[in-house]
Amino acid sequence: MSLQTFTAAAGRIGAALETTLLACILSGMMLLAFGQIVLRNFFDIGLPWGDELLRLLVLWLALAGALAASRSERHINVAVLDRYLPATLRRLVSIFLHLFTAAVCAVVAWFSWQFVLTSKEYGDLLLGNIPAWWLQAALPLGFSLMTWRFLVLLLRDSVALAGRRTGA
Repeated sequence: MSLQTFTAAAGRIGAALETTLLACILSGMMLLAFGQIVLRNFFDIGLPWGDELLRLLVLWLALAGALAASRSERHINVAVLDRYLPATLRRLVSIFLHLFTAAVCAVVAWFSWQFVLTSKEYGDLLLGNIPAWWLQAALPLGFSLMTWRFLVLLLRDSVALAGRRTGA
């Protein structure tokens, strides 16, 4: 199996896992919210941890969505001059932006990891008696994965630019 075949297969598996994760989180959120509405309106009760879990799932959904958007380079960006730049300069700008975005994601991952460690140190609890850091670990994990994704995109664009310059 060649490296290109392996990376393509790994990319497809990663995309399938991301899509499955998004679908599961969104489905779970919809079911939980619907259940809370039914319980409150018809039985005058609700799950005491339901609203807190929904807030956590919104965070997880946002991180999984951002990761999926970065996969296909559909994340938020401002592309004003891209269409007017020559191909080589456009590739250089892309390399710089991927480097900058990877650096920002790495910084956010680092500080969110510090936040999770602090939460663990203080023994914070969520959803009754679950250690908060278990659920908050989605933050450094998500931003670390986005850092990796943008470094891979940076490498891809750098290789393409080098190939373009050598005529390969």
